[in-house]
Amino acid sequence: MREAEERLRTRFRQIDAIALRNQKKVLEAFWAERVSAPDLSGSTGYGLDDAGRDKLERVYANAFGAEAALVRPQIVSGTHALRLGLFGVLRPLDEIVFATGKPYDTLEGVVGIRPMSGSLAEWGISHKLIPLLGDGTIDMPAVLEAIGPRTKVVFFQRSRGYADRPALSISSLHQSFRAVREAAKDVFILVDNCYGEFVEDLEPSAVGADLVMGSLIKNPGAGIMTTGGYIAGTKTAVEHAAEQLTAPGVGGEYGPTHDFLRPLFQSLFLAPHVVAQAVKGSLLAAYVFEALGLNVSPRWEEGRSDLILAITFGDPERLLAFCRAVQSTAPIDSFVRPEADAMAGYDDEVVMAAGTFVQGGSLEMSADAPMRAPFIGYLQGGLTYEHVYIAVERIASDIMSLM
Repeated sequence: MREAEERLRTRFRQIDAIALRNQKKVLEAFWAERVSAPDLSGSTGYGLDDAGRDKLERVYANAFGAEAALVRPQIVSGTHALRLGLFGVLRPLDEIVFATGKPYDTLEGVVGIRPMSGSLAEWGISHKLIPLLGDGTIDMPAVLEAIGPRTKVVFFQRSRGYADRPALSISSLHQSFRAVREAAKDVFILVDNCYGEFVEDLEPSAVGADLVMGSLIKNPGAGIMTTGGYIAGTKTAVEHAAEQLTAPGVGGEYGPTHDFLRPLFQSLFLAPHVVAQAVKGSLLAAYVFEALGLNVSPRWEEGRSDLILAITFGDPERLLAFCRAVQSTAPIDSFVRPEADAMAGYDDEVVMAAGTFVQGGSLEMSADAPMRAPFIGYLQGGLTYEHVYIAVERIASDIMSLM
């Protein structure tokens, strides 16, 4: 472990520099809006005239390089935020082009890739899936060729999700967005930003995306938000999404914040630092597990655009053993033995190691995996680097006993 830290020293300094720049950006957004103690109080009922909520959303928009934002505890997950964005800008007979291949499992039902009641497909909205190239990069010639007169949305998934491919950097997304704009200036560019917030200096909304969407029990919630999601982007697109959350003609004007405004503001303030802690922990895990002979992606020396570390086990029992080792290092339910089982939104059985303070809070150190070949475990999170260090040391010992 000491050797790993020595090898990672330069990378750690780079992560600290990104965190510093992101912290400055968030602070400047707070300063610009003159956030004050009364802004931390919430609203009830309809939530009309909630000045703190409106200010929070302007702070998010500023920090994300966007025109507007919707930040609400009523958004229950990243998939919910994505659903609001998609249904907000799409209309019957429109078409979506998925530029990064098949979307994350839980979005398949929303789109209608997996038949579900209430899907976009039931509303006559079709889709095209453009597979990534063999090296995991976007096949832009194929994407541009797929854009037709009915195409209303070009959709990008930044993180790897449960796919065996790398996360997409802001630089590569920026180039892709420019190519789409040149080919079809009126389409909406949407981005699943889950696991990517504050890992790099900019968000996709700062380089041309119309909507970026994510969960507050991941990166921007800093481990203290117990629910919520966000949408950031152009004013028109965010308004469309807000009307899906409430009702047409109402939009973002309604939505009580109850006692959530204080943690909503505080979590955004903390997020750059906490995300940096998780990225450092992921680099450490990548170095250690690779030294044990496991196939990891991304490797420790590669750049990072999300929090997820994929570890290939090639065997279901070894994958289960890994998830159980992760669970044993958690602060909550460390004694629980994870088993694979059916889960809403997924075709395959899923195993989850999630001894977290917030249910599903995967900015906290956790691991999960669909039980399908080649049996890849996905490790993410870590609110403190120290927790990840202790956990990786113990997990590595358990892995060695299986080899």
